[in-house]
Amino acid sequence: MTNASSPTSAAPARSPRKAALASWIGSAVEYYDFFIYGTAAALVFGKIFFPSFDPAVATVAAFATFGVGYVTRPIGAVILGHVGDKFGRKKVLTFTLLLMGISTFLVGALPTYSQVGIAAPIMLVVLRLLQGLSAAGEQAGANSMTLEHAPEHRRAFFTSFTLSGTQAGLILATLAFLPVSALPEADLLAWGWRIPFFLSAIVVVVGMWVRRTLPETPAFTEEEKARTTEALPVATLFREQASDVMRVVFCALVSVVSTIFSVFTLSYAVNTMHIPKATMLTVLILANIVALMAIPSWASLADRIGRKPVFILGALGSAALIWPYMWAISQVDTTMIFVFGLLLSGVVYSAANGVWPAFYGEMFDTRVRLSGMAIGTQVGFALGGFAPTISAAILQPGATGWVPVAGFVTVVTLVAAIAALTARETFRTPMEQLGHKQAANDDRAVDARVRHA
Repeated sequence: MTNASSPTSAAPARSPRKAALASWIGSAVEYYDFFIYGTAAALVFGKIFFPSFDPAVATVAAFATFGVGYVTRPIGAVILGHVGDKFGRKKVLTFTLLLMGISTFLVGALPTYSQVGIAAPIMLVVLRLLQGLSAAGEQAGANSMTLEHAPEHRRAFFTSFTLSGTQAGLILATLAFLPVSALPEADLLAWGWRIPFFLSAIVVVVGMWVRRTLPETPAFTEEEKARTTEALPVATLFREQASDVMRVVFCALVSVVSTIFSVFTLSYAVNTMHIPKATMLTVLILANIVALMAIPSWASLADRIGRKPVFILGALGSAALIWPYMWAISQVDTTMIFVFGLLLSGVVYSAANGVWPAFYGEMFDTRVRLSGMAIGTQVGFALGGFAPTISAAILQPGATGWVPVAGFVTVVTLVAAIAALTARETFRTPMEQLGHKQAANDDRAVDARVRHA
């Protein structure tokens, strides 16, 4: 047996900055691809893939193809979670990047309904399903990678770069559509919409170049050396931590705010209220630029005061701010759209968005972390994916037709806040104790001592 003090038993070196950079760039690439689809669904797809439908029905159908990408996410979470927990985080991250890039490029090459008929939307759905499969493993893999490389006292800060990368991807996607949306309608529908999809080939190459030298995480390497990796991680996960998986599912419902803001309200503002596309795309860009600064700030606060209060603040604040934001759109009040849009998506939602990578990841043991995060988030995100479809269906005519949509968002975010309230606080728990019941008891004891001090 190797002596504990020998060099061979030393813990592998952590590379927090490199892991954070790789996660940031990988997430930016992955979600550039994912979000250009959402923008196209809001502005273009109803007209070129479902032209025989009534315009309102075509919009619902286009949003449904956006949401269908979330159908394969739970399946991908099980498959890629197993691979990541058994064979390593890095293998998952390489596969997801390639799959997303290829499927996105092929969307840009698709024929339209007028060219091949019903085969066009069918092929669109198939490629969207592949995008969902890829996204299922990307965030959980990147979060696990960054969490397990991060210093103990700054885990929320370093894992937040995964979500900052997601925001950067949304910014890139919106910027890519900003110039093509200014094209004449005929050119936009004929060829302009394809350009952002073809550009994904470039960003995928950049992401692969950054990730190629990233080492495997110390926590997983230690598990592998000790031969404690699970033969079937998913079975172990549901045997030992099923309640944590369900908790993440309900917490992840907060993602409804993101898809409503970036997809549904874009369509509602442009197609129903006739607000210029450039105006709404600019709101999206500015909100995500604000989020790039807000996310690491909220995460740093979570490293000092805990994950739960920051996440709950973000969920409850979003529940409140969706109302004035949608009211401003219904009034075509450009100034208030910018004010409430930046507050909602840029500042307040960033609290929940910035802290969840650490909050969810710290609920699970290293042996099942990627599976737990992937399955829990992707089931929860599925409602977020179909939220634009649900919202388009419940939207009513008239000046107050947006009220059911705002009510839907409020109810869902309240559920997420309640689920977070039931979770353990883990910001003081050492990495090797995360996901262990004894660690939870120790955390409660520490909290009690702090309160009595």
